[in-house]
Amino acid sequence: MDYKKTNTVDMSKHKIFSFILAMFPVLTLAGDIGHGTAPHLDGSIENLAIYWIVPFIGILLSIAIFPLIWPKIWHHHFGKISLFWVISLIIPFLLKEGWEITLYELMHVGLLEYAPFIILLLALFTISGGVRLTGSLVGTPIINSLILLIGTVLASWMGTTGAAMLLIHPLIKANSWRQHRVHIIVFFIFLVANIGGSLTPLGDPPLFLGFLKGINFFWTTKAMFMPMLFLVVFLLVIFFAVDTYFYGKELQPDYNYQELKKLG
Repeated sequence: MDYKKTNTVDMSKHKIFSFILAMFPVLTLAGDIGHGTAPHLDGSIENLAIYWIVPFIGILLSIAIFPLIWPKIWHHHFGKISLFWVISLIIPFLLKEGWEITLYELMHVGLLEYAPFIILLLALFTISGGVRLTGSLVGTPIINSLILLIGTVLASWMGTTGAAMLLIHPLIKANSWRQHRVHIIVFFIFLVANIGGSLTPLGDPPLFLGFLKGINFFWTTKAMFMPMLFLVVFLLVIFFAVDTYFYGKELQPDYNYQELKKLG
């Protein structure tokens, strides 16, 4: 590897590590802010009407719908659209509660919820992004089902983002020869990128926020294990049936497995 490239990578790692270290005293200071010494909301939902969820619903619908119906607008202006929904919440909140409560709640959310969440994602992203799987697997229904199962299990312990990053490349490579493969990615999103993160706070952002609020780390493991197991088995059975159907249509008797490219 070129020295200049190596030096750049080392500097990037150093900056990331320094940022994480710098955040700890900030988070500690934020955690010491007592509710009795600063204006704040008391946490009661009686203070907030139902229409306060409109910006939240708006940004979710924007993420879900805009890329489908207005892809160019979304890809060029998604930051502005997100900012619009943020402002549509902050300004009415500022007018209703005043600047002291608004500032406190913004600091509280930013330092005690958003920052730890980003640090967790950054750690999982960095770790999984540095792992490269190599091999020569063929995308058969059994192999694909095993990859989905392994990713689902890993997702609760290395995050849905980490597990998806780790396995999506091998899965795509193993099925690169197939003509009908969209369903594989769809089930991968269902199982690895969503359902798989149900068992621990490391797996899913809302569960991590609950952990920051004092919920036991393994509470979700006990409460969600059976529902998750049911969904995983149910979806894997459906996936195996669908993948077997398409695999039987696509596989040719004279297909040369040696021509498959390696995963790496």
